[in-house]
Amino acid sequence: MRIATFNIENLDLPIEPRLRVLRPALERLDADIVCLQEVNGQHVTGRKARELIALDVLLAGTRYASYARAATHPPGRQGAGDVHNLVTLSRYPIVSWWQILHDLVAPVEVRLVTPKPPAIAPSPVRFERPALVTQIDVGGQPLTIVNVHFRAPLASSIAGGKSGPFVWASSAAWAEGFHLSAIKRAGQALEVRLAVDRLLDVDPGAMVLVIGDLNAEDHETPLRTLIAAPEDTGNSDLAARSLVPLERALPPDRRFTIIHHGRPQMVDHMLASHALYGRFKSIEIHNEALGDEAVGYAKGIAPAGSYHAAVVAEFGV
Repeated sequence: MRIATFNIENLDLPIEPRLRVLRPALERLDADIVCLQEVNGQHVTGRKARELIALDVLLAGTRYASYARAATHPPGRQGAGDVHNLVTLSRYPIVSWWQILHDLVAPVEVRLVTPKPPAIAPSPVRFERPALVTQIDVGGQPLTIVNVHFRAPLASSIAGGKSGPFVWASSAAWAEGFHLSAIKRAGQALEVRLAVDRLLDVDPGAMVLVIGDLNAEDHETPLRTLIAAPEDTGNSDLAARSLVPLERALPPDRRFTIIHHGRPQMVDHMLASHALYGRFKSIEIHNEALGDEAVGYAKGIAPAGSYHAAVVAEFGV
C-alpha cells in the first residue's frame, strides 16, 4: 500500500498549462491513497456551492479519477470551499469522513496592540482551514488518515498594518501578524494531537497517519506537539501514543520538500502511530525538480507543477 501527500499549490482554472507537469507527477506516485492540499473550488452557474472542477480535469484519464474522495467544505454547508481545500483520494473504500475546525480547541482571544484604529476589545484568532479525517477500509482493517494544511509562517493581516499588498507599514505590525500566525499553527497542531489521542483512547492499536503540509520542520512547535515524544512528555508509559516522523528513514540531505531562498526545508510530513509504523517499508520525496519558491514568486513565476515536493510512503497491508 502506497500513501502520498502533495501540496499542488492553488490548483484552479485555467489548468491546461499545468497538466503536462502535474499529471506525470501524480502518476509517478503510484499511490493507493493520495492526500492533496490547496485544491481550489470553482463556481458553477446556478449552484451556491463551489465544485472541484479543476481537480476533475487534472485527474481525468489517470488512475485517480475513479478513486473514492473526501474533501473539506465551508463550515455548516456542503460543497467545496473557496480556496485551499483538502482532498483525500483512496483506491480503498472510504467508510466515513469528517472535518475538524475548532471542535476541540476554541479560538484564542487576543487584544491586538498595533491595529489602526486601535482595538477596543479582544478578538478571536481563528484557523483558516480545517483538518480532514478519513476512515478507510484497507483489506478489512481500519486506517485513519488526518490530512492537514497548517498556517504558513507568514504574518497574518493586521488592520491598517500594511502600506501595500506585501509591504508592512511598521515592524511592530508585522511582528504582531507573525505572532498571530504562530498562534494559529500551534493551535492547529494541538487540535490534531487531541483528535489523535481520542482515536487512541478508543483503540490503542489504531493505525493513524497525520499527513500533509504542516509548514514547520520537525524541531518546531507544531511537530513537537504532534509527535509528543517521551523526551518531551517525560513519561515512557506514553511512548506508544507518540507519532513517528517517517522522513527520518531518509538521509538528512534527502529530507526536504521545499527550497526557500536556497535553504532546503522539510515542511510536508507523514507522522504514523506505532501500529502503522510497524507496517512501514520505505519513503520517497520527489524533490528532484524543485524550484526555489522565494525566487520564483519574487519573479512572478507561478509554478507549473508545485514548489512543494510530493512525499510517498509504502506500507505492508
